[in-house]
Amino acid sequence: MTTNATECLLQLCDEQFQLEDYQSGVPRWCSGCGDNAILAAVQRLCRDEALRPEKTVFVSGIGCSSRFPHYMKTYGFHGIHGRALPVAEGVKMARPDLTVFVNTGDGDCCSIGAAHWIHAIRYNMNLTVFLHDNQIYGLTKKQASPTSPIGTKSNTTPRGSYLEALNPVSVTLGVQNVSFVAQAVDWIPEVLFDIVKAAYHHRGLSFVRIVQRCPEWLPKSFDPWLHDPNRVQILAHANGLHPSAALSRTYKNQLEHDPSNIHRARELAGDSVNIPVGILYRNPEVPCYEDLIRPDLLRTPELTRSVLDSEMDKYTIWP
Repeated sequence: MTTNATECLLQLCDEQFQLEDYQSGVPRWCSGCGDNAILAAVQRLCRDEALRPEKTVFVSGIGCSSRFPHYMKTYGFHGIHGRALPVAEGVKMARPDLTVFVNTGDGDCCSIGAAHWIHAIRYNMNLTVFLHDNQIYGLTKKQASPTSPIGTKSNTTPRGSYLEALNPVSVTLGVQNVSFVAQAVDWIPEVLFDIVKAAYHHRGLSFVRIVQRCPEWLPKSFDPWLHDPNRVQILAHANGLHPSAALSRTYKNQLEHDPSNIHRARELAGDSVNIPVGILYRNPEVPCYEDLIRPDLLRTPELTRSVLDSEMDKYTIWP
């Protein structure tokens, strides 16, 4: 019995992938940097979901976190400072068939890229956005960022920062058309992966703030939460996270939170004592921008080629 070319291709697509299929190069992040934990979780997601590397794109801006595309054996776009989101939106609009991830930092997203961040939430395109928040500019050697806690001493605030830190989760929950907001920490890999997976499966803009350690410039910043697990509040729900028994033995501070309740989500996001970890809000009913703009037109490679051929034919001198 022979197998035609189409069936062969379908069989290839169904093949399982290994972690090595998504690993590219040796990460140059510092030892103990939270970016390493995020990379491991995302590569595991790609393997478990069998994401085809040639149909997957990682977009970033500038910063330590934005080296992410270099370490993924997929398509990637290392953009300019603060512009990761509009680049990703352009990719998704042109090729809605691609799976698009965005990796951005607290400075890249919440400072120079703040306007793009706000409007990306409004547009609610089908993107998965990871905000790597270490509360400091790491790549440029320790300058205060918008999320640096008050009193943070840095090269730009030698006497300590004067302003209260911006809360990315609270800001996101306050924007129209928000559809998915979650918060994770790099030192609980089980929960980090579960949140990454939930964000990927949500249709719409999934915004995940990942609180991560910077061992070089803020080595003790998160020690109170690391040394006291009760200061990390795990959000559990039938429509959210399901903490394992092993995790529950260590992280006993758990709260039943319905992620459809945006008002409660906003209250939890403002907790400055405990770090709420889990899915704060999810609304699958919010429409995606790409579905509202010519939803009947899928910009396939064949369509792109036909349009290019049509344009080029205008200038062709036929014999």
